[in-house]
Amino acid sequence: MEKCYNCYGIIPARYGSTRFPGKPLADISGKPMFWHVFTRASKCPELSQVFLATDDERIESAAKALDVPVVVTRSDHPSGTDRVLEAATILNLPEDAIVVNIQGDEPLLEPAMLTELVGPFVSPDIEVTTLARKIGRNEAGNINQVKVVFSKTGKALYFSRLPIPCYRDGQEEVLFGHIGLYAFRMNALRKFVALGQSRLEIAEKLEQLRLLENDIPIHVVLTEHKSIGVDKPEDIKTICKILDEKM
Repeated sequence: MEKCYNCYGIIPARYGSTRFPGKPLADISGKPMFWHVFTRASKCPELSQVFLATDDERIESAAKALDVPVVVTRSDHPSGTDRVLEAATILNLPEDAIVVNIQGDEPLLEPAMLTELVGPFVSPDIEVTTLARKIGRNEAGNINQVKVVFSKTGKALYFSRLPIPCYRDGQEEVLFGHIGLYAFRMNALRKFVALGQSRLEIAEKLEQLRLLENDIPIHVVLTEHKSIGVDKPEDIKTICKILDEKM
């Protein structure tokens, strides 16, 4: 199968998280969290380069000390994807580039997930991609686990923090959890930022709804890999335990 190699990864990392201030700098086995994300993302063969994008001097300084390429961005971005576009512009990435928005709180990221994410761009019709996987009812009940429904051809229909679809008559439930990784063509990334925040995006606090509300299709790629993110300080212990078991 033909591969798309003109791809660049950007990891947005802001210090001021409401639930976990300083999250990108959280210590995981002696290294800040962003270092783990960068190191794992860099193992994806489809990515030409990976960069960190931050508005914080502390994160910038730590990145430089660890030889992680870093771009300093503004502090007033409403979403991580807005920050990604500014970083891509500063880096002067080529117009035909595929830009991958890599969540900075995924220290156990599987590089294969990024390969899956960029695969559909062999088709010129694809503008934006994201990942999803099958989940159970217990996971679906967690508002931090975003759910997605999509068409037969893989186009996202809606994302929600509530379980969707609603099974009314006791059928076997098939639910898909969204994994917050995105890949954009440069023109789609510019469209996203130019549109500004949308009504549904603000309601659900989900930036991807900005695209759907403005008729920009998102292609959903199914994966069997599980993503474990860090939402709160207590999650660090879980991540460290998993890393220790892998060593």
